[in-house]
Amino acid sequence: MRPTSMSVILFADSHLTTHETDSMRRAQPTSSLPASFPAPGHDHGPCLKGTLERAADVFEAKGLKLTPLRRRVLEEVAASHHALGAYEILERLARKERTRMAPISVYRALDALLEMGVVHRLESRNAYFACHAPHGKHAARQIVLACERCATVAEVAAPAAFDAIDGAARGAGFGTARVMVEVTGLCASCAASPA
Repeated sequence: MRPTSMSVILFADSHLTTHETDSMRRAQPTSSLPASFPAPGHDHGPCLKGTLERAADVFEAKGLKLTPLRRRVLEEVAASHHALGAYEILERLARKERTRMAPISVYRALDALLEMGVVHRLESRNAYFACHAPHGKHAARQIVLACERCATVAEVAAPAAFDAIDGAARGAGFGTARVMVEVTGLCASCAASPA
């Protein structure tokens, strides 16, 4: 194994801490990719369909509407396992619909999708990705893994990591409002292939 550096970005109550460590080692590639990272070229149709169905259910349960614009924005975000910036979403919609809309319209749709927990924000890149895991907005905190080479974004459950963060914050007399962990590196597929 070759050493690699890993950035871990922790967001807690608007304070940013970045830890760089050269002692982290790239995970050995396995014969099958973890469930959180889709295999290259996988059939994304079920992912997209599941995300859209879950979004419709979540909005309906809250007595809100998954408006046509919200749905179109979600379709763009959920079209892959990558994070997209708001202006990239706006450009994609403009190409498909052959009309320009105000950026505020996309931001409002994203805000609603974020609030319902069907889209998450990749804070370090100011981009958005679809939640493909039905964990709900606050039900289970997830670590966000972002591949630096293929730009795939995935979520993994890591309750022990969040317990440690909560314990450290309590020990420091700090009350957390929000904790988000983003880890950048290489997914198993990219780690297994030459740069």
